[in-house]
Amino acid sequence: MDLHLLIDNLTNPALLFFFLGIIAVQLKSDLKIPENSSKFISLYLLLSIGFKGGQELAHSTFTMEIIWSLLFGILLAIIVPVYTYYILRKKFSIENAGAIAASYGSVSAVTFITTIAFLEMQQIPFNGHMVAVMALMEAPSIMIALFLIMISKGKAGKNDIPIKNVLKHALFNGSVLLIIGSLIIGLLASESQAEGIKPFTTDIFKGFLSVFLLDMGITSGKKISALIKKGWFALIFSIIIPIINGVTVAAASSLFIESTGNRLLFAILAASASYIAVPAAMKIAVPKANPSLYIPMALAITFPFNITLGMPLYLYIIQIVN
Repeated sequence: MDLHLLIDNLTNPALLFFFLGIIAVQLKSDLKIPENSSKFISLYLLLSIGFKGGQELAHSTFTMEIIWSLLFGILLAIIVPVYTYYILRKKFSIENAGAIAASYGSVSAVTFITTIAFLEMQQIPFNGHMVAVMALMEAPSIMIALFLIMISKGKAGKNDIPIKNVLKHALFNGSVLLIIGSLIIGLLASESQAEGIKPFTTDIFKGFLSVFLLDMGITSGKKISALIKKGWFALIFSIIIPIINGVTVAAASSLFIESTGNRLLFAILAASASYIAVPAAMKIAVPKANPSLYIPMALAITFPFNITLGMPLYLYIIQIVN
């Protein structure tokens, strides 16, 4: 692995703000980002990425690579929750295994956004259709995990999942709707129209990302101790599974994708875990699942690993497997 690349990533200002948030918690500082401000920034980041992705698509030629990318993304969102569920059932209840499997089968929009900032810093190009891939990977894993829970609980005669409400939330939750909507708006907007809002969608992006990662650092710092109490299995799973998924996809994506940037985004999508969409869906569908288990796993361990060591690792695999 290129140590200079690793050092560049670890000294990225946005990432250092994330570490500042963790340090602030350990020092018991009263530093915090107001909840409404944090929500606004997360919506802004999704809007900006979706819009810029739409603009990229508007200037791209529709190819078979786009079709294969969309199909591969959906396939990943199906395979990952299935195999992780049966690993997790060795240690956790049906509900907790399903919720964790859904988290690791789904994706983290913030990890995706941070990876885009990493690619831009390294001047590695990528394509706008990867935003659509990310959006399509949110819902399938939730549905697959619920299906697995239903099968397991059905055998035990305890199936009580409100499928209609869950499917509605999985397909139309705010983050999915915003990023798909922004993608379509970006696709429809002309170049001159897009230029008019460029100061908002592009120029201030890294600044807002830094503030958001500071907030993520504070949140992660608060949840690490809760996860440690759950035992070593959860901690090991939170690192090993992302490595397996990320490295496998980084290598396998060479079969149908040429772009290094697209392959890294695929690897990070496979390696990431949802801590926004999935918890919201699981709260409705599987209230017995313990959020103090699956949220810290995704947010306090997997997310920091992916944005610090994961990205350079997956990029290294991509560079040696061509």
